[in-house]
Amino acid sequence: MSSVGTRVFVARLAGTIVFDPLGDQVGRVRDVVVLVRPKGAPRAVGLVVEVAGRRRVFLPLTRVTSIDGGQVISTGLVNMRRFEQRAFETLAVGELLDRTVELVDGSGAATIEDVGIELQRSGDWLVTKLFVRRRTGGKGGLLRRRGETLLVGVDEVAGLGRAAEQQGADLLLAQYEDLRPADLADVLHDLGTRRRLEVATALDNERLADVLEELPEDDQVAILQGLELTRAADVLEAMQPDDAADLLGELPDEQAAELLELMEPEDADDVRRLLAYEDNTAGGLMTTEPVILGPETSIASALAHVRRQDLTPALASMVFVARPPLETPTGRFIGVVHLQRMLREPPHESIGTIVDTDIEALPADAPLLSVTRRLATYNLLALPVVDAERRLLGVVSVDDVLDHLLPEDWREVDEGDEVAAEPTGTRRA
Repeated sequence: MSSVGTRVFVARLAGTIVFDPLGDQVGRVRDVVVLVRPKGAPRAVGLVVEVAGRRRVFLPLTRVTSIDGGQVISTGLVNMRRFEQRAFETLAVGELLDRTVELVDGSGAATIEDVGIELQRSGDWLVTKLFVRRRTGGKGGLLRRRGETLLVGVDEVAGLGRAAEQQGADLLLAQYEDLRPADLADVLHDLGTRRRLEVATALDNERLADVLEELPEDDQVAILQGLELTRAADVLEAMQPDDAADLLGELPDEQAAELLELMEPEDADDVRRLLAYEDNTAGGLMTTEPVILGPETSIASALAHVRRQDLTPALASMVFVARPPLETPTGRFIGVVHLQRMLREPPHESIGTIVDTDIEALPADAPLLSVTRRLATYNLLALPVVDAERRLLGVVSVDDVLDHLLPEDWREVDEGDEVAAEPTGTRRA
């Protein structure tokens, strides 16, 4: 059991494993929910815990029996309903870290780097300490070393209850640097609109592009519209062309055209071609950047190409063989070479000797149902799309098809029923 006076810092708590009383793992702590009050110390009321299926749920601190030794012990009762932040709640990791506050002794501003919560005799967990980094000179003109860190009481700062005009996100992102894009997208989705944009802005272009591809459309549009135009164009260039086209298709025509003009011509041309097709056709579903090689390419070289980190497993499953030019639209499409076949053949052989020419390519106007049937019938992960001259236009992969077959809000729907759940009712204990 946690004893009175136990102090825990939330940045260190993030990622901690949560166990039930029998020692079974429930999930991992991702954040702490805090109520910042006009008077008195802020009160921590619960943990945001990530459970199986990447779902984030609320665990009241009244259901926590111990926070000690790098683990959290719960009573075993966890409501599996997805956590939804309320307007009066603040996420300690997501919203307090990097926030700028004023030191009440008049010595200037400081940035919060960690938040300490402490167990009281009443059983409440209160925010009692803040670990901050000074941002200005010292009091009364006495200059202090810039970047000095201090552990201060929560009553020694002002401005904790309001967001700064612009809040950094370095510390928050440090907590989640190892998350996959889909998991980081879940974190962003759970943040408030303003904080979501602040965090998204702090990501580099490649990382933000990967995360945008995993977010619901409304979040994608809000983030892209919140970026400076040149930055938005750079992020679109870093996205897969089909995903960039889908996102631009959600924007007003005038704004989409402006962004296309700011993109590199080669990237913009790929996206424009995709925008010309209907959404639920092979042309609207395809990507223009599969692995395309000439028939003279060695198997060893082809295997090196499919090792590209930016390739999805579906696109890495085969190489598409065509005559020059090898950029879409290519020269005449010849066929495909399967990854498994390449692994069984001598690496010095050319891929032209093992081309599978039996796979029937799709026309760009093939409807979604036809694409789905073809993938299922032949147990394929990707299919070529060609024009009337049999030039390769792009490739439809199974993940693109799934995105269009699932409900539009599938990224926001929980993945199962409640397990060991409390009765439906208010979330607060």
